[in-house]
Amino acid sequence: MNIRRVAFDHPDAVKLNDQVQAEYHVRYGDGGDATPLDPADFDPPNGIYLIAYDEADRPVATGGWRSQDTNDEGNEDGDAELKRMYVVAEMRGRGLARRMLAALEEDARAAGRIRMVLETGTKQPEAIALYTSCGYEPCAKFGYYRFHADSLCYAKAL
Repeated sequence: MNIRRVAFDHPDAVKLNDQVQAEYHVRYGDGGDATPLDPADFDPPNGIYLIAYDEADRPVATGGWRSQDTNDEGNEDGDAELKRMYVVAEMRGRGLARRMLAALEEDARAAGRIRMVLETGTKQPEAIALYTSCGYEPCAKFGYYRFHADSLCYAKAL
């Protein structure tokens, strides 16, 4: 797997984002994640967006983080918020998400962030299993979906 830094609005990022949004719609029936995201949120040193490519140079996994500090949505100073973690269906079960997560954590730590946080949902058991097996623990809800019953938030010290 070849992991590359790309812009959030790179054509491959848009393609994978469309796929993850479609999957969210199937799972939740709500049209996908409505969290406002600006491509500039993922510009270093305040964030990063990564895509993993397979041996045929096809985009197969994605993820990013963006800086968050204390705000009215429940974030704390030093947070790095994980966004758009996704692996295409035919490539799941090969450790790609775990490798992507490790790369994002390493980058956020190097940027001086002290805690990685994420929001997932009750209808994403695979994501919950990944994050908890990587040391993430439940935390106070934050972000756009903090008042939704299906929302689950996790954090890990970096």
